Formats: sequence, C-alpha cells, structure tokens
Amino acid sequence: MKKIFAANWKLFKTPAETRSFFSKFKEVVGQATGEVVFFPSAISLEAAVETTKGSAIKIGSQNCYVQAQGAFTGENSAQVVKEIGGTYILIGHSERRAIFGETDALIADKVAFVQSLGLTPMLCIGETLAEREATHTFRVLETQLHLGLAKADKSKPIVVAYEPVWAIGTGKVATPAQVAETHTDVHSILTKLGFTAPILYGGSVKPDNAGELIKQAHVSGFLVGGASLEVDSFIKIATV
Repeated sequence: MKKIFAANWKLFKTPAETRSFFSKFKEVVGQATGEVVFFPSAISLEAAVETTKGSAIKIGSQNCYVQAQGAFTGENSAQVVKEIGGTYILIGHSERRAIFGETDALIADKVAFVQSLGLTPMLCIGETLAEREATHTFRVLETQLHLGLAKADKSKPIVVAYEPVWAIGTGKVATPAQVAETHTDVHSILTKLGFTAPILYGGSVKPDNAGELIKQAHVSGFLVGGASLEVDSFIKIATV
C-alpha cells in the first residue's frame, strides 16, 4: 500500500501565504517517501493549484456539496475542484460532523458524488474521548464506515483517515499500541465491507512521533494539521 502524507490547513493561510509556502515546498517535495496531498481553505485553493503545477504535489478541497452547482449558498463544488486541477476531497472530518452537523447519510452522498466525478474521497472517521473511555471505539468506527461507505463504489479509489477526536489539536496523541490496534480494526472492518484502502493516522502528528507511528500495522501515512503549516516540519513527517 502506497504511503500518503496529507495536510489539512483548515482555516489557515491566505492566497499569498499559500503561494509563498509552495514556492519553498516544491524545492523539497522530491524527498517525500510517498504521495503528498494538501487541503487548503477554499479561498486559497486556486492559488495552491496554480503554484504547484508541474510538481508532484496533489491538491484537494476540505469539503464539497453533493451537487455540482445550484442554489447552495456557501457550499463548495467538487466539479469546480476538478476543473481547476484538484484531485482529492476531504469528507467527514470531525469538525464538519461536530460543528456543522454533518450526518453519516450526507457523508455517504458526498463520497459517492466525489467518486462519480473521478476524484478521490478521503473519508475521516474517529471516536471522542468519552466513546473511547466507554470502550465503544470499534462500534463507532464500524458504524461510521458502514454508513459512510454505503453508496461508495468499491472499484474506485478511496482513502480512509482515522483521527481520534480527542487527539486533534490537543497535543495528545494515541500511543503506538493504540494506533496499531485501531488501524488493525479499521482494516478488518474495511475488508469485511469489501473495500481496500490506505488508512492514514491523524491526531497531533509531529516530526518527533511520525517515525514510530508509521511503523505500526496498517498505517499508510498521515493526515496532519498544525505541523503541516510549516515547510520544515511537514517535510520531516513526509520523509519517514
């Protein structure tokens, strides 16, 4: 399974800051040991695509709607992402679920729509601290995968990103043993559902823990937040 190093910039970086970042990152991307994907904010998406043309860097959108166009104020079109040169769409991030109320049913529609356009969905799953402490992690992930992939095409590419909600932006990180156990569970659930997909780990990944985490079973790469905002820290992660 190929390694993927993905960067979720959330609501950071202006178009000018995006161009500045990639003018530097293009010089070192050749050091990466896998595919490198960036998810800039919607307003900086075109700047990212334009600045990375001709490089190995892939660009995607952090979100999309389930239709290409229409009266959907404030939404993003996956068709536009495709037309400007994007190749990935991030779907179901915990912030989209918790803050914006996205349901598994909506997420399933997004996955299917993105695949229909020939783009690759990166489906995010993960449990809260309360769910982990109640030993409900497996059940939560199984439900999210079962419902989120309900309309997905098994013959088309898809990437899964496991991000324990309690480890996102908190400075906490799952132990290598917890990562190995959970990624093995996710792999078994996907296999049962008939899917083959890279499984990325996300949740306070940094240069000093990436090397150990990448060694764990069924870890095919990372979805990185804060540590992806600086060229030096992200390339260190992408070269493990």
